[in-house]
Amino acid sequence: MPRPRPQPDHSATPRVSPLRNLPVEFVGSFPDPAVLLDPALPELAFVGRSNVGKSSLINALLARRRLARVSGTPGKTTLINVYRLPSFYLVDLPGYGWARASKKARASYRSLVRGYLQNRTTLHGVVWLLDIRHPPSVDDREMQDLLAEAGHAVLAVITKADKLGLGARGERVRALTEALELNDDQVQLVSSTTGLGIADLGTSLLAAVDG
Repeated sequence: MPRPRPQPDHSATPRVSPLRNLPVEFVGSFPDPAVLLDPALPELAFVGRSNVGKSSLINALLARRRLARVSGTPGKTTLINVYRLPSFYLVDLPGYGWARASKKARASYRSLVRGYLQNRTTLHGVVWLLDIRHPPSVDDREMQDLLAEAGHAVLAVITKADKLGLGARGERVRALTEALELNDDQVQLVSSTTGLGIADLGTSLLAAVDG
């Protein structure tokens, strides 16, 4: 099982993301998982199934509406996109599981993500995005195995909370947590649309790189 993340003090969590006022720079898009980043800083990687809302979440966390490009077509992120903040790099990995991608393209994405997760010595943690509306897919299970192999700290972030009512949210979070055999302290619920959980997630990311 992946190691649990450092825990923030939720009693002191701000109402807005603590990342929103930090300077952020788009470093570039890279096809090589071994790319050298200068200066060397801790890296936090975001990974998830295509159309899970990864770009929208990054924009919400950093309070930049168009920093990460949101596309209506899943599978648009095919390279490693890197953003620099003062104390760490936020790394946006290609989405997995897009059915319309060719076998060659899917194999390429898989190789890129696997190479990054398994060999990146500067990687301090992985934010694994899961859509609250769907049970774990075969691709999610494969990612779970890869994350366990890689041995990095993992935070499972359940996205699109606004798509369900309050009661249904709790049921789905419990179901996903049990299905993926996660610890409760490895799971956070967010909505990029309403801002639910965004401040807590920002606090968790800072704790992960400072802890």
